[in-house]
Amino acid sequence: MKDTIQFGSATIEYLLSFSERKSLGITVTPELEVFVKAPEGTAMEAIRARVKKKAPWILKQQSFFLSFHPKMPARRYVSGETHLYMGRQYRLKVTQGKKEAVHYRGRFIEVTTARKEKVETLMKQWYREKAKSKFAELAEPLIQRFKKYGVEPTALYLQDMPRRWGSCTPKGKIILNPELIKAPKPCIEYVIVHELCHLVHHDHTQKFFDLQTKEMPDWPKWKDKLERLLA
Repeated sequence: MKDTIQFGSATIEYLLSFSERKSLGITVTPELEVFVKAPEGTAMEAIRARVKKKAPWILKQQSFFLSFHPKMPARRYVSGETHLYMGRQYRLKVTQGKKEAVHYRGRFIEVTTARKEKVETLMKQWYREKAKSKFAELAEPLIQRFKKYGVEPTALYLQDMPRRWGSCTPKGKIILNPELIKAPKPCIEYVIVHELCHLVHHDHTQKFFDLQTKEMPDWPKWKDKLERLLA
């Protein structure tokens, strides 16, 4: 069942279920959903009181996961429009030509095509190609660094994820959103470090954050940058 509580100006909606367990548990997913599991027979007043007590933590977790949600506005892919690459703004220049190509010169990303409706497809292909090579380049030294913890990703994959920047599978595969190529280098490294930390600590425990801080002391700065730049 669904229920809500009010905490200041924030409304927290959660999905409540009952089971044979001894204590109440609260989980916040990367999709910002809140799940509450309570022992059978627990009074609603007690459940709501517990959720309200944990509200600051719930909101903090949702804010944290929100940094992994791409939020770029819709693009029109026309000349004069600005587009990001590695944290820098480039102005799009579309030119007519038989040979399809995308490259950047100075402060411009130039797309050559005979059909203007193909500009978006060509740019996305270009971004993906850049992401494939750049992510591998940035990840390699970080992967080597994490070997001291006895971990190493089984693979590094690109995958379009409308609501996340990265993820780590139970089998150790790290998945990165190609859209991340639009962010500055340290932001990309932050996401990679975050996922590498999951190879050591699967959940967002204090040990997880301690490790992330140890390996990237200024990660909050780049987390905030990621949120602001791609909002």
